[in-house]
Amino acid sequence: MNLLNLPSTTRVDKIIPKNAFDTFTTSQQKKKFVDLVERIRWSNKLSSETINLSGTDIREIQIFLLELRNDEGFEELLEIINRAVPYSIIFCVVLDDKVMFSTCQKHPHPTNGDVAIVDWVYKSDWLDTKKHTFELHLRKNLDFVYFDFCRQLSGKSEKITGLAELTIYEQKIKKLSSSINKLESEVAKCKQFNKRVELNIELQKKKAEYKELDKEYN
Repeated sequence: MNLLNLPSTTRVDKIIPKNAFDTFTTSQQKKKFVDLVERIRWSNKLSSETINLSGTDIREIQIFLLELRNDEGFEELLEIINRAVPYSIIFCVVLDDKVMFSTCQKHPHPTNGDVAIVDWVYKSDWLDTKKHTFELHLRKNLDFVYFDFCRQLSGKSEKITGLAELTIYEQKIKKLSSSINKLESEVAKCKQFNKRVELNIELQKKKAEYKELDKEYN
């Protein structure tokens, strides 16, 4: 199943045993792998050897095909695999005739080189396997290829020119959204007039910051 129409030179097509990640899981998570996942297939590898593109930050991109039995809580399993594998992974998660693409920016753990820390997850909605429009643009270098795919998943404009910038933007937007939701809840519950005025001022400030940030990148 070549969902991203990748060249044959990138094909790996190896089954990864579900117990390959046992050292990174609890007993409950091990059961999830068994119950939710039909199979994990390492389908493709993008590297200087397979597509003649190299990268500075991104040295390889692995494509994993995850075939599910059901999708209840499966995203926890993606995080486990992301932490366990040091390379950038693009997941093609398949359930029946639907696919969801997911990947993340991550960095090495400062004291444990065997574990990665996930900074931000980029993912699509569930899509028809035959009608989705996502693709990997194999040009320039691997840094561009990976960033461009993350940008597609985020739906952001081309004003953002790098993966670090995109991730910082997403983190800021999430933080502002959380602050706005919290302040709106506090305003609704507050009965003291002066305190309510203070909260409203702070709320409008956060909304203005959100609007300005959104305008800058969209």
